[in-house]
Amino acid sequence: MTDTPRPLDVHELIRVLPEVPVLRDRCRALAALDRLVGAKYRYFDYDPAWGPGIEAALMNNGSGDEYTVLFTPDGVFGRGFDHESWVSPYTTEDMELWPGLVDTLPEVFRPHLDDPAFCDDGVRVATVVFWRETADTAWRAGPVELPEDGDDGTGHLFHVLAAGTPEAYADWAGGYYGRELDLDAVRHVFALRPLTEAVVKGVNPEADPAAVAAAMAGTGYPEGDGPSV
Repeated sequence: MTDTPRPLDVHELIRVLPEVPVLRDRCRALAALDRLVGAKYRYFDYDPAWGPGIEAALMNNGSGDEYTVLFTPDGVFGRGFDHESWVSPYTTEDMELWPGLVDTLPEVFRPHLDDPAFCDDGVRVATVVFWRETADTAWRAGPVELPEDGDDGTGHLFHVLAAGTPEAYADWAGGYYGRELDLDAVRHVFALRPLTEAVVKGVNPEADPAAVAAAMAGTGYPEGDGPSV
C-alpha cells in the first residue's frame, strides 16, 4: 500500500480541501464504496436528508472517533471528534471546547454545535471544526493552537477524505477490511458513474447486484445510476 500523507491539524486540512461540489461528490463516493464493500458496520456514510435542506457526510469508526460534514444552504460546517485527542473537552475541568476552536465560527453555524448528535449529555464533543460560508472563497477554521506535542485528531479522522483519491480509499480499505479491491472499480465509483455488475463485483465479489441500487439511493449517489445488470 502507498503511504497517504495526512494533514497534521485543522489548519493544514483546510488548505487541502477542494471546492464544495468536489468535496460533496467525494463524500458520496466514500459512502457508496463502503456500502458496496458490504460491511455490516458503515465507516463512511452519507445522508442526503439529514435535515431541512441539509445533507451530511459521516464517518464513525465505532471506537469513539467520528466526523460530520454538513452541506447546508448557508455553506458547509465540519466537525470531528477524536476521543483520545489532547484537545478533547474531556481533558479540561469545565468540559468546554478547546480555546479558539469555534471563536470565529459564523453565527449561521453555531446552532449545529448544540445538535444532540454532536453532544454527549450536554457536552459539545469536537476536537476539529472548520467551515465555509456560501460567499467564502476559502475554507476557514478558528485560531486554535495545539499544546506542545498535542494532536487534534485531524490526521486520524480526515486522512482518507483529505487525500480524496481512489488509491487512498483502496489502500485504507485494504488494511481496514483486510481485502484488496479492484482499483479500476474503485475509480469508477469515485467518478460517480453508472454502476455495472463488473464494477460491483470488483468492489465486492459477493455482492448481490440487484440489491445495490436501493443501497446506493441512501448515499446520494446520482439518481438513476443503479447497476445495469
